[in-house]
Amino acid sequence: MAERIRVVAVATHPIQYYSPWFRGLAAAPELDFKVLYLRKLDAGAQGAGFGVPFKWDLDLLAGYDSATLSSDNALALWRSLREARPDVVLLTGWQEPLLVAAALMARALGAHTVVRGESNALRRRSLPVRAAHRVLLRAYDRYIAIGAASRDFYLGYGIDPARVHEARYFVENERFERQAAEVGPQRAQWRAHWRCPEHATCFLFAGKLIPKKDPATFLLALERLSCEGRAVHGLVVGDGALRVDLESMCAERKLPVTFAGFLNQTEIARAYAAADALVLPSDYGETWGLVVNEAMLFGVPAIVSDRVGCGPDLVEPGVTGLIFPYGDCAALAESMRVLAGDRNKAGQMGQAARKRVSERYSPGLALAGTVAALRAAAGRG
Repeated sequence: MAERIRVVAVATHPIQYYSPWFRGLAAAPELDFKVLYLRKLDAGAQGAGFGVPFKWDLDLLAGYDSATLSSDNALALWRSLREARPDVVLLTGWQEPLLVAAALMARALGAHTVVRGESNALRRRSLPVRAAHRVLLRAYDRYIAIGAASRDFYLGYGIDPARVHEARYFVENERFERQAAEVGPQRAQWRAHWRCPEHATCFLFAGKLIPKKDPATFLLALERLSCEGRAVHGLVVGDGALRVDLESMCAERKLPVTFAGFLNQTEIARAYAAADALVLPSDYGETWGLVVNEAMLFGVPAIVSDRVGCGPDLVEPGVTGLIFPYGDCAALAESMRVLAGDRNKAGQMGQAARKRVSERYSPGLALAGTVAALRAAAGRG
């Protein structure tokens, strides 16, 4: 039997969407897998951007071996990587200097590198940024594409397509499908809890209340439908710097909106069960939008802006949801109007959305793609 491939994944801190990926890799028989975190976050640091201090209510460290640097610096990182003696270092992006340093250190130690970044080709970049990316991308042996726009990003820099492995972005599908079955029968209860009339179309916004998510455009589009006399209700899940201003705007304009605040991993299912459609109006900073995966597993179609990274993969206009031009309030209102009051159409789109995510964006497929990239980097492919 061939010796297992020693893999060290380097990540900034425990992230709820990474844990299922790491558990799956730890279970792969051909891998000797470990995660090296640059830091751990306390409740205050974890809540940065969310608007409230919190800890995730699921164990993000269970099911795989992990360690945290003794100090958040390059020397501690070098020592940890040298001690681990990896065959392959799996990088979770290049969003901060230590992740880039980890790729260079891997090279110095004779290890190969695989990267799963979240950048995509939807955003046009300046010449200096493109030049920097060309230099940066030379640090990796293999690349993991999380979706169509992610793959186009790599290919746009001349990366050999054979070195780009598909491992579509996923959430813990089985857990969300189980929650959908458990909470679905409570739909009326949670709609009543959030003051959403049963006959109204409930449009859900779920995310941090920060500028890149553009929640104001969602609320202004909802206002248009409400002024037309349509039975609609907005459910805003999340917290953040914009919350006070948004609540004031809704109170002043008398909008039919409920602010639910931050909901943890085991609580968000209630909002998906209550909703008829998800709206994600974000800018290019939304490099994917895993909230769309989650909602679709509940049979909830999505309306997203044309700058949301998952759009080309998950949202087929008129089939699994709708896409509108970013920042165009009238266009968003028109997309919402398509579903407002038409439960059959929303239901049909929702079922198609659930099927797409379940069949094409599953942990199993993503793990197979990741293992293939690791094997190829180690010369075992």
